[in-house]
Amino acid sequence: MRACIFDLDGTLTDTLESLTYSVGETLKEMGLPNISEDECRSFVGNGARVLMERSLQAAGEAGGERLDEGMAIYGRIFDANCTYHVTPYEGITGMLEALKKKKVKLAVLSNKPHRQTVKVVREIFGEDIFEYIQGQQEGIERKPDPAGVRWLLEMMQITREECLYVGDSEVDIQTGKNAGVQTVSVAWGFRDREALEAAGAEVIISRPEKLLQFV
Repeated sequence: MRACIFDLDGTLTDTLESLTYSVGETLKEMGLPNISEDECRSFVGNGARVLMERSLQAAGEAGGERLDEGMAIYGRIFDANCTYHVTPYEGITGMLEALKKKKVKLAVLSNKPHRQTVKVVREIFGEDIFEYIQGQQEGIERKPDPAGVRWLLEMMQITREECLYVGDSEVDIQTGKNAGVQTVSVAWGFRDREALEAAGAEVIISRPEKLLQFV
């Protein structure tokens, strides 16, 4: 393995509190009831629009008429709170540093909007760990479409056989399969082991340092 592409939310960082808080403040501003943290956890993974669509449905707005309104409010609130109580999972920083020492190229690919993806990664991990950071933006289809993985492989000048993709959800499992890269699922994120197995995960690790065996 010469390169490793990581999902962000639920894989590198525990962002559930920031997401739940931002959704809650959005619904509050819209005059709607809040959703639970567990509901938010289950809605995460397919990007901000899907998160907001599912949250509005759970809050009683199932028709979709207020989705654009919700997206505008959420975009403003989340931009100000995307690092709210965000921390790396235990063992992540040491694992990343070990990969860097082994000259492995590192990148982030997230369905979180690009601006907030960059903001979270740089605030939590600094400027020097990841060669590339890619969030959701125009021109690159969101996961599970393989476009983001393929773009990063091209930028890093790495073949798909030389790359490992790491994520915590069924979206990540499908992304890796669609891109034709070896995929490792993590059991410490937003989906439990049973959900990952049901989604077709072939390799599941329970601690970050276990990833080093693939180098």
